[in-house]
Amino acid sequence: MRNTGHPAGSWYAATADLPETRPALKSEVQADVCVVGAGFTGLGAALELARRGAKVVVVEEATVGSGGTGRNGGQVHPGQRREQDWLERVVGAEDARRLWTLAEEARANLHSLIGEIDCDWRPGLIQARHRLVGAEHEAAYADLLAERYDYPLLEVVDRERMTHLLGTDRYFGGLIDHGGGHLHPLKLALGMARLAEAAGATIHERSRVTGLEPGRVRTAHGSVECERMILTGDGYLDGLVPALETRVMPINNFIAVTEPLDDPTILPSDMAAADSRFVIRYWRKTPDGRLLFGGGETYTPRFPADIAGFVRRHMLGTYPQLASAAITHAWGGTLGVTTTRLPYVGGPMPGVLAAAGYSGQGVMLAPYFGRLLAQAALGEAALLEPLKRLPTPAFPGGKWLRWPALAAGMSWYALRDRL
Repeated sequence: MRNTGHPAGSWYAATADLPETRPALKSEVQADVCVVGAGFTGLGAALELARRGAKVVVVEEATVGSGGTGRNGGQVHPGQRREQDWLERVVGAEDARRLWTLAEEARANLHSLIGEIDCDWRPGLIQARHRLVGAEHEAAYADLLAERYDYPLLEVVDRERMTHLLGTDRYFGGLIDHGGGHLHPLKLALGMARLAEAAGATIHERSRVTGLEPGRVRTAHGSVECERMILTGDGYLDGLVPALETRVMPINNFIAVTEPLDDPTILPSDMAAADSRFVIRYWRKTPDGRLLFGGGETYTPRFPADIAGFVRRHMLGTYPQLASAAITHAWGGTLGVTTTRLPYVGGPMPGVLAAAGYSGQGVMLAPYFGRLLAQAALGEAALLEPLKRLPTPAFPGGKWLRWPALAAGMSWYALRDRL
């Protein structure tokens, strides 16, 4: 997957104060650490390194935040990508507790950034259940987090109240996570870049990495000699580190934004919403009253020819009353997923640290994981140990056969969503 810059039709790019493009790397430079990728992970790493006095150079294929970081739904989901009871079964109670603590630290880190960056933060996240069954599990999970993890912020919602909260009767209940929320992800990324540069980091845009060698990162027109490398980029790492590609798979997700809506019953609060489908639908209101709706995935390098029409089908499945609403913006983006939907964090080759495969959880986790990678690059490697133990096995079939295998598997889950 290539990142060529902010996509045409992006409401985020249209509503952010985009800076002039930073100069490309056109010489040989030296750094303590070279960060590959200027998304949330890379910017989190660069900010931490610069504030701790390290010389850090960031090389970005396109422009700051123009990959998955600046194209996603902007939703903040507390916790890890998988629920804590699932993690307890898979990694054990002790590591599950560590992972929850890390996620809470990531949430605190994000709120610290929000305190420095105007990125349209709004609290509250509705988790809507699309099936009749599941209410008992939701109640039990809310109790588990309150009693075992000291997180009393999940509120159980019945069908009648969910219909009022969303403005649609397509859901059977669910939860409100009062610790979640939503924001403008591109504004956050641009703000993080400004903070990193103010602390002394150097960011080169339009500087695609062509190769990694021991102690050197090569781009098309320059190179960075460095002691350590931090590799970010999530779903945009095609061809760079083959060992990582077997574990992190790029998939495409799509978003559309409507004209400002007159109907006050549609998502009347400032909360965001996401549903329980495997191929998730997610939506929220913009500050000027538009509906930003994400839905649908593809598993090939191509995007649909009509992205607005592709998303509209999913939007009308939730809000049929919006059949006549005009869509003013529509775009797609690529994200990295793993077989378990848990992120890969580790060292794919000597001298290189990496994090990828957030599987939709990157808004909250990625800036903090970048901080952790920076601290590990400075010698505090123990902080990464719980994350390195996360199970992220290779996709069946390796790099080349993973596409048809994933497409078949995801088609099965999409079918289950409709049952």
